[in-house]
Amino acid sequence: METYATVKGQIVIPAALRRKYGIKNGTKIIVTDNGDSIGLKPVTEQYFKNLQGSLKGKGVLKVLVEERRKDREKE
Repeated sequence: METYATVKGQIVIPAALRRKYGIKNGTKIIVTDNGDSIGLKPVTEQYFKNLQGSLKGKGVLKVLVEERRKDREKE
């Protein structure tokens, strides 16, 4: 599939891909620079479902709570 960029740098994601990845009006898209290419990742409900449980047992919540506590103390 091909698309073109506008003067503002906007691109059109083909309808078939929008349907496949659940992209609707207002869907947030994460843009990544992969060195020799650009990656687009839609932030949809499915994206969050895929993340669910991926950080289990890594203590991430404790670290986040501690960082927020430190931020509150600085204020």
